[in-house]
Amino acid sequence: MSQNEIKNPWTTLSGEEKYENPWIKVTEYQVLNPSGGKGIYGKVHFKNKAIGIVPVDAEGNTWLVGQYRYTLNAFHWEIPEGGSPSHEQAEFSARRELQEETGLTAKKWTELTQIHTSNSVTDEVGYIFLAEDLSQGDSAREASEADMKVWKLPLSEAVAMVLRGEITDAISMTGLLLVARLKDR
Repeated sequence: MSQNEIKNPWTTLSGEEKYENPWIKVTEYQVLNPSGGKGIYGKVHFKNKAIGIVPVDAEGNTWLVGQYRYTLNAFHWEIPEGGSPSHEQAEFSARRELQEETGLTAKKWTELTQIHTSNSVTDEVGYIFLAEDLSQGDSAREASEADMKVWKLPLSEAVAMVLRGEITDAISMTGLLLVARLKDR
């Protein structure tokens, strides 16, 4: 059965914006759930697309970036990532983010997948790219990335970090596992 053949079992009675800033909007909906009971549902709408890039060189190395994530109150390693304005092509944003965070540019780009980062509370869509045929230049980080660390390591070690639970970011996990699968073929 295709996704398009399944009818929406939820009924929206009303919606009220509760909060908005330049990156997100939070709306609370009064709903009838699939069993017909009244309830509420909160949705976080992201104003940008999420972008993740797995750079891989000819020797099978990749690059991770590490930074202190305010929301998690901890330092985390992840693939180069960023936001893409809704009007901007995802690949254009990916090229910019890779250069900003790592100083890398790539001649070959492959869109690997689109994902929903947390479909129970948000409509955020993420685009994950493989970047190859790399050249090193200078990075141009944003002020919020001033403490960012960059680590070049074998792709196999980054995948092992995912499997050990050391990389927990959903876009990073998905991207690294997809690239590892592609490279194994």
